[in-house]
Amino acid sequence: MLWSLLKVLFFVVAVAALTWGASLLLDIGGGIRLSAAGYEFTLGPLQAIIGLLVLMLAIWLLMKTIGFVVATLRFFNGDETAISRYFDRDRQRKGYQALSDGFLALASGEGRLALLRAQRAEKYLERPELTTLLVAQAAEAAGDTARAAAAYKTLLADDSTRFVGIRGLLQQKLAEGDTETALKLAEKAFALKPKHAETQDVLLKLQSQSADWKGARATLGAKLRAGAMPKDVFRRRDAVLALQEAKGIMDETASLEAREAAIEANRKSPDLIPAAVMAARSLIAKGDRKGATRVVKKAWEGMAHPDLAAVFAEIEPEETPAARLKRFKPLIAQHPDHDETRLMQAEMLIAAEDFPAARRALGDLVERHPTQRALAVMAAIERGEGSDDAVVRGWLSKALVAPRGPQWCCDKCQAIHAEWHPICDNCGGFDTLSWREPQENTAQSTRGAELLPLMVHPPAKPEAAPRDPGQEPEIIDLAAVARSAD
Repeated sequence: MLWSLLKVLFFVVAVAALTWGASLLLDIGGGIRLSAAGYEFTLGPLQAIIGLLVLMLAIWLLMKTIGFVVATLRFFNGDETAISRYFDRDRQRKGYQALSDGFLALASGEGRLALLRAQRAEKYLERPELTTLLVAQAAEAAGDTARAAAAYKTLLADDSTRFVGIRGLLQQKLAEGDTETALKLAEKAFALKPKHAETQDVLLKLQSQSADWKGARATLGAKLRAGAMPKDVFRRRDAVLALQEAKGIMDETASLEAREAAIEANRKSPDLIPAAVMAARSLIAKGDRKGATRVVKKAWEGMAHPDLAAVFAEIEPEETPAARLKRFKPLIAQHPDHDETRLMQAEMLIAAEDFPAARRALGDLVERHPTQRALAVMAAIERGEGSDDAVVRGWLSKALVAPRGPQWCCDKCQAIHAEWHPICDNCGGFDTLSWREPQENTAQSTRGAELLPLMVHPPAKPEAAPRDPGQEPEIIDLAAVARSAD
């Protein structure tokens, strides 16, 4: 309503201005005198301006007429579209101008203006592969998702624009969180362009999130064939996917196929700790203890890890502590100064009730790198050597506020995971978990600090009966202490 009123006012003002200008020209004296072929013409100012406008119009009509005559001659000369091109030329000029303005507006972030220019270009041009795409992108920029989806669906009808339409709908479904539909669209886009890097990455991520490990391995192979991934990275990630595929089979049937898949995953990437652990357990289940030992030793060469030590102990579950110490010597010799080796050796010596040797094995670890596990082991050594409860509780109190030590941490978002997963639960990163020290918060737990006086100086209790030397040493459960403190 307001816009219509403004247009009427503008028209009235324009007519008034022209009338006022014409009256001024009539009042001005003089004029223009033209002489040609013995005739003489005198034109006033207003007449001269009108004559000039008429002359310009005549020239324009002459140029148009000449263009039409040329198009007609071309038509009679065999060019069947010459006349139609002549009449469409002006529409194309306007359409391409609107299209250019629309792309510029879209690049400038002016979604509404880009949508208006796209609609204008769509009116003048018969090029849906250009105008419909601009309409879709402009509608997205303007926040009109329904119109954008309709435009992308229009692009699906043409073979040349089908991939663009599927990709646009895929991005919309990802933004909406509809991963099920997005996976189907990604599979269709991958079928159209299997070498498209972005489509490969999106499909691989969606297949991994939906636990389609077999499909993810096929997509990973396509990335390798397309040259989008180095061979060493491919082997590592293919081993990750093979490991997850083996886990799925084991969870369902625990068949021979599952065990072979786990062993194959370890063969592809021997340094992948979860793959080595699963492969060793598969060989143990088959009765191949030598093979399991070989797998653990190979993985231990790359990294001393508690999961490897645990599965190495499972190879001989009934052995005595002394026999276990003897069997673990090859692992200890590979990384004798590694923190994990020291902790593992100290724990086995505690189980063998050789507490002085356990203290020597632990060394200066509690001063150099005091983690919760190291301090708990030290508390167990103190308890085994018969130290006062105050000393034991002192070590446990330190453990409550100590760093947690190496864990599975995401290299992308720094999230901490209790177990290894191929995909980070926090950021969705693929194969981003590594065993390392997390970025600890500089602020210590004030609640843990408040508990220190109580733990170091506990209330008096009745004296406990002396422990029989032959009795099993008391195991200190740090996790239970921490839970009770919380």
